[in-house]
Parts: sequence; C-alpha cells; structure tokens
Amino acid sequence: MSGRRLAKALEKAFGYNRVHQVGSHIILQADTPRRHRICVPDHKILRIGTLNAVLRCVSEAQGLTKENILTQLSK
Repeated sequence: MSGRRLAKALEKAFGYNRVHQVGSHIILQADTPRRHRICVPDHKILRIGTLNAVLRCVSEAQGLTKENILTQLSK
C-alpha cells in the first residue's frame, strides 16, 4: 500500500484532514473522538513496520482495534 493511498483511506474512513505536507511526509489531523495528528510517509510502498505503526497510532486515537481499522479501510 502506498502512503498516499493510506492517507486518502484515513481521510475517507475516519475523517482525517490533510493539514499539510513536508517533503515526503503527509500530516493528517482528526478532531474526533479527540484531536490527533499523524504523519504518513508519501512513499510508493510502505514498509510493513511503518504501516503497522501508523495503524497502531490510529487505533489508539480512535479507540478501536487494528483489525477494526483494517476493516474500515478496506471498505
């Protein structure tokens, strides 16, 4: 999965908004259920560890499990 595709999926599924981009890093922010910012590398293919770290941060901020996050992103 590319970083750009992950960022778009997070925007669609969880209401993240693109705040800005610094170099090859996309900064996303969500205000619900609490304010949360996350940095997603804009790489053609994300490494599995990077993808796992992003999903872990999103799951903690949203109060969901990583499996639920993946389910929402695959819709």
